[in-house]
Amino acid sequence: MAASLEDAGFPAFSNETDSPEKDLNDAEEAQDVTEEPKEPRVRETPEDIRFEAIVNTLAFHPTRDVLAAGDIDGDIYVYSYSCMEGENKELWSSGHHLKSCRELAFSHDGQKLFSVSKDKSIHIMDVEAGKLVTRIPKAHSVPINALLLIDENLLATGDDGGTLKVWDMRKGTAFMDLKHHEDYISGIAIDQAKKFLLTSSGDGTMGVFNIKKRRFDLLSEFQSGDLTSVAIMKRGRKVVCGSSEGTIYIFNWNGFGATSDRFAVRAESVDCIVPITDSILCAASMDGVIRAINLLPNRVLGSVGQHVGEPIEQIAHSRDARFLASCAHDQLVKFWDVSGLADMAVSDYRRRKKKGGNLKSLSKKAFGAGDDFFSGLAEEMEVKQEQGEETGDDSDSDSG
Repeated sequence: MAASLEDAGFPAFSNETDSPEKDLNDAEEAQDVTEEPKEPRVRETPEDIRFEAIVNTLAFHPTRDVLAAGDIDGDIYVYSYSCMEGENKELWSSGHHLKSCRELAFSHDGQKLFSVSKDKSIHIMDVEAGKLVTRIPKAHSVPINALLLIDENLLATGDDGGTLKVWDMRKGTAFMDLKHHEDYISGIAIDQAKKFLLTSSGDGTMGVFNIKKRRFDLLSEFQSGDLTSVAIMKRGRKVVCGSSEGTIYIFNWNGFGATSDRFAVRAESVDCIVPITDSILCAASMDGVIRAINLLPNRVLGSVGQHVGEPIEQIAHSRDARFLASCAHDQLVKFWDVSGLADMAVSDYRRRKKKGGNLKSLSKKAFGAGDDFFSGLAEEMEVKQEQGEETGDDSDSDSG
């Protein structure tokens, strides 16, 4: 066989432009570069989580980026959430409740998850294993609607008939069983000293119960519409209740009989309230909008976010105070950045609202922050509801 030019000592002739093998290799290298996986995008908030049924209730884990959700089918889902795109992950789910799961709460150490249901039961789940560890099947004689974890051993529950129970979970029995409301208990709050339990009810009253002395103290005067939620604010000096009429009622501590102030938000309702600071709360409504509201002076600061046209069932605040999560009839859990609310300053001076002015967007995902023409129309309709939003005194004169 004849020797090649290279074997004979002559340099090999190279023509890169005319070499088909070289062109093919270059093309493959270029393809490898273009198909290199992209880094996950970092978002300002975690992505929405979609469920197969309407979610009634939410709870954030006290020490980890974990969220629990309970739906109308009685199922409970636990997710880890992240601002990295595609990183939300279902950790486990449970279908132990026979009917709608209405309220969830993590224990203070995050190891247990408590839930109550329309099926009248109380469940306690092991968070790590995702398994049921304790069940009280007939905790109430009617469906349970409200839940508050007082400490690692004590639990308060309220039902559709207006009965409040306080449980010692070490024994699995209730040491308080009191009925003083004529309609469902919608919310339960407790003071820092863990002495007084406050309840909001569909009968339009707020109840006060002394758990140290295991007794009922009093009911407030009747308000218009259902009282839908209750929270303690202003460093324990004020108690705030939302209502189905779109009004926020404010009570002085130790003046529970009558309201000291009221604030007409002009929302369709104020179904759920969550304190963000001592003076600022977020309120969710049937109109699908989450509003940030300052108390004393009373101001609607703007819109945190929305589920367009869908009634919101519940909102919850994350452990690091960065996110608010909301669930609505659209079967979505959404996350909103509320970290900037703590830095908002509200002046006592009340500027006159511009006619047709927009409800201020407090996050990039809220109405008015994007290019959606229809979101602007929805915002304009909402602002018409916001006109003349205060009916009570703006001053903070009775709270120091």
